[in-house]
Amino acid sequence: MKQLLLIIIIALSTLNSVANNEAFARISGTIIDSHLKEPVPYATISLKDTEGNIITGTTSEEDGSFIIKKVKSGNYILTIQFIGYKKFSREISVIRNSGLIELGTINLDPDVAEMDEVVVVGERSTIEQRIDRKVINVGKDLTTAGASASDIMNNIPSVNVDQDGNIALRGNSNVRILIDGKPTNMNAAQLLKQIPSSSIKKIELINNPSAKYNPEGMSGIINIVLHKNANNGFNGSLNTGLTYGENARFNGSLDMNYRQGKLNLYANLGSNFGKRKNINDINLVGRNAKQNLDMLNDNASYLYKIGVDYFLDDNNTFSFYTNQNIYDGGVDATINAIYLDNPSNNFDQFLDLDMNNLNASYNFAYKHLFPKEGHEILFEADYNDYDSDEDFAADFSENASFVPYTETVNENRGTLITNIDYTLPIGEKAKFEAGAEARLLNNKQDYDTNNPAAQNSDYNYDRNIYSLYSTFGQSFEKFSYQLGARLESFDIDAEVNGENVFSDDYVTLYPSGFFNYTPNEKNSYQVSYSRRIDRPSLRQVSPVREVSTPTITVVGNPNLQPQFTNSVEFNYTRKLKNGSFTGGVFFRNINDNINQLINEDPSDPASLIISYSNFDDTNAYGFELSSNYKFTDWWSANGSFELYQQTQSGIVGTSEVEVDNTVYTARVNNSFTVTEDLTLQLFGFYRGPSEELQFKNEDVFFANIGGRYTFLDKKATLSLNFNDVFGTQEYRFSAKLPYEQNGIFKSEFQNIYVGFSYRFGGNNGKKLKRKQRDNDEAQGGGMF
Repeated sequence: MKQLLLIIIIALSTLNSVANNEAFARISGTIIDSHLKEPVPYATISLKDTEGNIITGTTSEEDGSFIIKKVKSGNYILTIQFIGYKKFSREISVIRNSGLIELGTINLDPDVAEMDEVVVVGERSTIEQRIDRKVINVGKDLTTAGASASDIMNNIPSVNVDQDGNIALRGNSNVRILIDGKPTNMNAAQLLKQIPSSSIKKIELINNPSAKYNPEGMSGIINIVLHKNANNGFNGSLNTGLTYGENARFNGSLDMNYRQGKLNLYANLGSNFGKRKNINDINLVGRNAKQNLDMLNDNASYLYKIGVDYFLDDNNTFSFYTNQNIYDGGVDATINAIYLDNPSNNFDQFLDLDMNNLNASYNFAYKHLFPKEGHEILFEADYNDYDSDEDFAADFSENASFVPYTETVNENRGTLITNIDYTLPIGEKAKFEAGAEARLLNNKQDYDTNNPAAQNSDYNYDRNIYSLYSTFGQSFEKFSYQLGARLESFDIDAEVNGENVFSDDYVTLYPSGFFNYTPNEKNSYQVSYSRRIDRPSLRQVSPVREVSTPTITVVGNPNLQPQFTNSVEFNYTRKLKNGSFTGGVFFRNINDNINQLINEDPSDPASLIISYSNFDDTNAYGFELSSNYKFTDWWSANGSFELYQQTQSGIVGTSEVEVDNTVYTARVNNSFTVTEDLTLQLFGFYRGPSEELQFKNEDVFFANIGGRYTFLDKKATLSLNFNDVFGTQEYRFSAKLPYEQNGIFKSEFQNIYVGFSYRFGGNNGKKLKRKQRDNDEAQGGGMF
């Protein structure tokens, strides 16, 4: 009986094997990075029928291999996708008795080309750790979080936004903000409020830039890359939204692209307008007085980006684009000064500020590719013109002892940047890069006032920077390095009313080095070093006396010297099956530290004078942990924790003050997939208490919830977000010097945001290769 059963089992197994050989096939291959020649684990492999329906699929193993089993006879399209690489597609025909179809080695090309299309915007943001930067590919979860770039920055690891919209990277505000790799002449806080979040493709955090980049900014560079398309035919998207707290604010953008033959035309149009209320209450304990500030901002901003690429042939490309930022806004504010010991001295101040500006950039580029792959030269010229007009009026209640006054500031800043960048591959694993750059800036400011405490002035500021750089990098099986140096010549002249008040010139070398060790496909280690500089801003060196309120006067220091920073950083990245983990530590040595001087005004003890000076050398250090992980098919999260410490020194009143400021931040962004079309979002943020020279800041916590629903064959998306659910987002501070005080700042942080997006057109032809400069990877010497 046992023998009979054994014979039956063997017979059935044989028949089943024969049937499988006749009806099914297997498809296998190995996926590697075309540049690094390393495996790409956890890539998504899909097998689709000729109508685009997914039949089956799998993911690649840690060694990059994959196998798809039980494939029936027919014609298919095999697609391979992974964040950071271009999409791979191949037609496959499976016939009866095919058996094993071996595809061999499949090379994936780096850079997310499909992210250049408006039609491909990820449901959730993803984080990539590259050799010199952290890249946040902006998904719909971030665009749901707020209307402008400023609104979503607190969602980005290592980035903090204060109550005034000022940006800090790793706890330091000395950071450069770039748009499409280009500097602008606008105040960064104002600029970010003008850019619609739906216009952003990705955000790059370059904490320790190499010598290839402009060395300004102690904490590094934040580069915001806007959408640009490269599909054949006509396509685009429409985005609009409403934010409502106590007041309503509107935003919208329209992205369009037309690609035909050798010509690619594209445009990005965005707007952001509405009102926002701010409240600032200060308790002047040492003076037994109070000051209440009630402020209403009414702003309208418009962003236009229009460009053209002309592909002369496969080796020569000409490009031109212009960015136009138009801003028109103002502030109406009332300050109530209350003296508890002497109410008869109470008074009100009424402030009216009207501002408008035009920030225009014009960019031309020519790129030539030599026959050898990777051998290329790029010439680029970029001109930025910033025109601003401010009209300020201050009035007072009848019982006030102050005289009403007006101020008018007309400012024009022009910046010309020209550069040439050359890249030469040496063998298969080495690369040499070199370039030259000129940055010429001219700033003119006319200040007119009838305020007796100030004076009319014409302020001219000229700055010229010329630089040369070179880098050399080489990779081995598990180890790679890049060494570089940048030589800069700097000169500056500043005049007030025709008289020179400040001039300086010097030549400085800025070295850098990067060392990577990748023992296997899961783990990567990196050590880097760079030298950077923070040059005084126009406001910090201007000797023109600026009166902001009756109790605060700001004046610059023409003798202020630049501060230099030597930065060392170590990072570790671990690839997980369902995500990734990154940890890092850094140390900065800061020479000639620039900080504030806060003194009582000798002519009015009730007023403060704020200026700037160089202080002793200091150190800063910290560590960061961040991860993105997909826990289940319906739950994924991005989270980070950061801790920073810096010793600061300065003079407040008549006292020299030194503080050890330690601050930590934690944030997590959860995404929950309810159905294929409905996704929910939960975001939490906490920043611990911190201490500055004059102020101690209390901790801050807030939570946001949101959701988005896609419909109309996934072409339309409706978003709903409730920000600051518990009403806890407020900023409290206290101070002991020059006199005891405490206060609170609140804005319309608690609000509801409703957004709608719709994409139209489509790709009616094969996607064409974008030129490398749009990847913002090789722009180097000129862009930064």
